[in-house]
Amino acid sequence: MDQLLFVVFPYICLTVFVVGHLWRYRYDKFGWTTRSSQLYENRLLRIGSPLFHFGIIGVFFGHVVGLGVPRSWTGAVGITEGLYHFLAVSVGALAGVATVVGMAILIYRRRTTGPVFSATTRMDKVMYLFLATVILLGLYNTVASNIFGHYDYREGVSIWFRGIFRFDLHPELMAKAPLGFQLHGLVAMALFALWPFTRLVHVFSAPLGYLTRPYIVYRSRDDVQLGSHTPRRGWQRLDR
Repeated sequence: MDQLLFVVFPYICLTVFVVGHLWRYRYDKFGWTTRSSQLYENRLLRIGSPLFHFGIIGVFFGHVVGLGVPRSWTGAVGITEGLYHFLAVSVGALAGVATVVGMAILIYRRRTTGPVFSATTRMDKVMYLFLATVILLGLYNTVASNIFGHYDYREGVSIWFRGIFRFDLHPELMAKAPLGFQLHGLVAMALFALWPFTRLVHVFSAPLGYLTRPYIVYRSRDDVQLGSHTPRRGWQRLDR
């Protein structure tokens, strides 16, 4: 069971993640979008969207350091265990709370704004469910492991996670982790498998073309009749 949950399942999800994005880009380029709903409602979006996106960016970089950087590396640059755990609790909790509040506002907006709710697909609902579960479990684990518990995820979950990409597998480390960390890892892997088929693909899009795109030139047509027919009475163009 440990091999199935913490080796086979992650590799299946990551394979779907990679192949799914290649398929989506190849066959559904026009669907590679967030399907923006800003035209339907803007007041709540202006509050919830920055909170969620800035919060999730902080959560992402927190995971990069916590899971991807070994303890020896942070110690080599002078970051003590006390300082590391202080930053993990303070910055991590702040980013997590901002993400949760932002997501709550966005979900409330999507549910209570008629046109936005009508544009919500079944896959959107599934994505929100998995994303909210991952974030809440992560926030709980951050607080519980650093304040109420004594589990050192850098000696367990982090080694397991890095081992997946190095093909140096340690499922026994994840099997010994608290249930909250196990669920967080499994639901996160499931989210990776869903990712290519949801609006989350916009994470891998950036409007870099705008930086080099030529200017759009508008030319006056004052001396040219607009359209092929003479305008009706009252609809003639006025010169100003």
